[in-house]
Amino acid sequence: MKDIIAMQVTMFALIFIGMMAKKRKLVSEEGQKNITDLVIYIVLPCNILSAFMAGSIEGVLGQFLMVLIISIGIQIFSSVAGKILYARKEISHQMSLRYGLICSNAGFLGNPVVEGMFGEMGLAMANMFLIPLRVMMWSSGLAIYTRSNDWKGTIKKVVTHPCILACIAGILVMSLQISLPDILADVLQTVGRCNTALSMMVIGMILAKADLRQLFDREVLLYSVLRLVLVPGLVYGVCRILSMPYLVTGICVILTGMPAGATTSILASKYHADEIFATRLVIASTVLSMITIPLWGMVLTAV
Repeated sequence: MKDIIAMQVTMFALIFIGMMAKKRKLVSEEGQKNITDLVIYIVLPCNILSAFMAGSIEGVLGQFLMVLIISIGIQIFSSVAGKILYARKEISHQMSLRYGLICSNAGFLGNPVVEGMFGEMGLAMANMFLIPLRVMMWSSGLAIYTRSNDWKGTIKKVVTHPCILACIAGILVMSLQISLPDILADVLQTVGRCNTALSMMVIGMILAKADLRQLFDREVLLYSVLRLVLVPGLVYGVCRILSMPYLVTGICVILTGMPAGATTSILASKYHADEIFATRLVIASTVLSMITIPLWGMVLTAV
């Protein structure tokens, strides 16, 4: 579990760098907006596509399909639960709470944790788990922030969004085992690796305007308990009842129990949906995950 703590410390270090850059006026408001757009329209699509390139379903197709089905169920549950639980919240908070329940940090933080616990096969299955999450976060998740009554126009924007196009291309690449030219693959991976650093620093820039004394209020704590404990606990219970294989159960529980994804803050900033509140969700749930992720690891290894 030392590697898990090290990854989370790295995240906080990057957030601190972004915060200092903003406080020292090394980055202006316009510069922050430009970096946000760079992440959403270029860096994230490259990161998504390169992640799919690492996947493989050879040998254990049955377990891969189990992971995929469970992941789809989790996304449906998260979408419905968020809409019901947060219906009476003020709209700017409702957006980030709903999106944060759908979109976790299962990519950056989850993949290394799964690899450390379950090896390369676990990492391959994690990429399968992430397919529905990535599709949802850039379809219905993105629609939460756009709030357009023109559903035809909204669907068109969502379907043509670079991150959704990257998901579609990634699914084809992984399922058909397409080998991209080495130069193209290197470019995608190199640009994609910038995602963590840039996303965390943008969060730090947003946090520079926040009151840290209000980081752990009741609303944020309740969200964190739901995100980190209750939902993965439900997944764990269902997997045990259905006698799912250990590897399938472990991957689904660990990835479901990840903190709010950095894109919660990124999108809240882009669509002016109280980005400070969204950043508090990301920071607080990430801090608390330093306790809950090792605990879930202990629960799983004790089975």
